[in-house]
Amino acid sequence: MGAKSGAGGAVLETAMVLSAGLGTRMAPHNGKIPKPLVPLHGKALLDRVLDRLATAGVKRAIVNVHHMADQIEQHLKGRRAPVIEISDERAARLDTGGGVRKALPRLGSGPFLIHNSDSVWVEGIGSNLLRLMSAWDDARMDCLMLLALASASYGYQGRGDFAFGSDGRIRRRKVEQEIVPFAFTGVSIAHPRLFEGAPEGAFSLNAVWNRAIEAGRAYGTRMDGIWMHVGTPEALAQAEDCLKGVEA
Repeated sequence: MGAKSGAGGAVLETAMVLSAGLGTRMAPHNGKIPKPLVPLHGKALLDRVLDRLATAGVKRAIVNVHHMADQIEQHLKGRRAPVIEISDERAARLDTGGGVRKALPRLGSGPFLIHNSDSVWVEGIGSNLLRLMSAWDDARMDCLMLLALASASYGYQGRGDFAFGSDGRIRRRKVEQEIVPFAFTGVSIAHPRLFEGAPEGAFSLNAVWNRAIEAGRAYGTRMDGIWMHVGTPEALAQAEDCLKGVEA
């Protein structure tokens, strides 16, 4: 069970949650727990992601584990929604692309969500996940990324990741010095065909995204709200301050 047809998009019921990273930049905050379990305003980052997925109608989440895997598995035992399946990468970390490729047999034959475990945001008008699903066009797309305005994001430092074309297709910076408006939020929709011909073992999602960009099958949609990339202790502190005025 992966996706159902919907008017103007897809209703996605399966997600891949990337939780196998080493979290080295966050280690100074608390080196005794993996980054997905670091609390943000009283709730683990991973729980924030899973709660948002459940609210958007996702029934099943494949969570990959590597670093401090036992802690993450133990933490997830009490979850009921979405239903959790573990993709075990203890033997070898597979990076983002390799991790998704390993889990493909569980993700179904249709499009599915990919969600980083450290991506948090304050919603604007409506649900960004539902907006992302409604923008999916299976005939035109192999991947669809949720993009945030870099200048209005917390915890993001860089020159931007992508720019939009007039037709919604995305492109990367043309030269290293170029500044582009949008940052990748760590959330996307992918179709299994995105991984056709992908190598076995470890590789980054960037490899398959670049191929889709070259083929004109990589698109983006702009998120509405405030995006927070919680990758460092400093970014965690910023996100705490942001949420104090939003969450009771």
